[in-house]
Amino acid sequence: MRLGQHFLIDRSIVDSIVSHADLGLEDWVLEIGPGEGILTRELAARAGRVYAVEIDPDLAASLCNTAPNVMVIHADALTVRLPQYNKIVSNLPYNISSKITYRLLSRPFDLAVLMFQKEFAQRLKAEPASKIYGRLGMVAGFFSHIEILQNVSRKAFRPVPDVDSAIVRLRPRTERPQVDPRAFMRLADILFRNRRKKVKKGLAAYGVDKMTLAELDQSLINMRPEELTPDQVAGLILAIEKKSDWV
Repeated sequence: MRLGQHFLIDRSIVDSIVSHADLGLEDWVLEIGPGEGILTRELAARAGRVYAVEIDPDLAASLCNTAPNVMVIHADALTVRLPQYNKIVSNLPYNISSKITYRLLSRPFDLAVLMFQKEFAQRLKAEPASKIYGRLGMVAGFFSHIEILQNVSRKAFRPVPDVDSAIVRLRPRTERPQVDPRAFMRLADILFRNRRKKVKKGLAAYGVDKMTLAELDQSLINMRPEELTPDQVAGLILAIEKKSDWV
């Protein structure tokens, strides 16, 4: 295992991932952590272009002649300037799941089919007020519609990990409230740093003054962060911005 990555070896799972992505020659696909290229080759056979971002120099070198429509980017997916794409299809490295998911969610895309650890996938799709709902579920639920398509046995990977995985499909929410994504993600982060405290405490840490707090929906700001839906959080941001503009 290199850099925390478990390599997918089950071709039936590869076929399932590619099928869910509904690829055509008009699609430009981003793949994070292609590893040995088992998924990359299938993506290249169906998509117009594939950008494979691989941090491991040896793996990146071995992928360079995969297909004419595959561009290998030897870089850290968390920091590199990402290319233009419309779909994301990846067996994501476990050790960057959270950070890369937050980065990808805030960027435009048409469809994403991603493999996560099963527990991570469940937290991604978690509903407000559930025990596993947190920052991840709030942010993911704000940006996208989430489907857990299929559970995947740990035996589908080499080396065998300690946990099972799941294939998840994300579709952007076109109907979501129009707030600055950076503001939403910042507030979600602040709220769940102190998830046991009331929302008004998090808003104060976000920079909202007492006068503005008094004018917000008191039923919302006296809730706990895990009780709020993503759209309620977005609504609070819009209300705060409106008060600031008025002042």
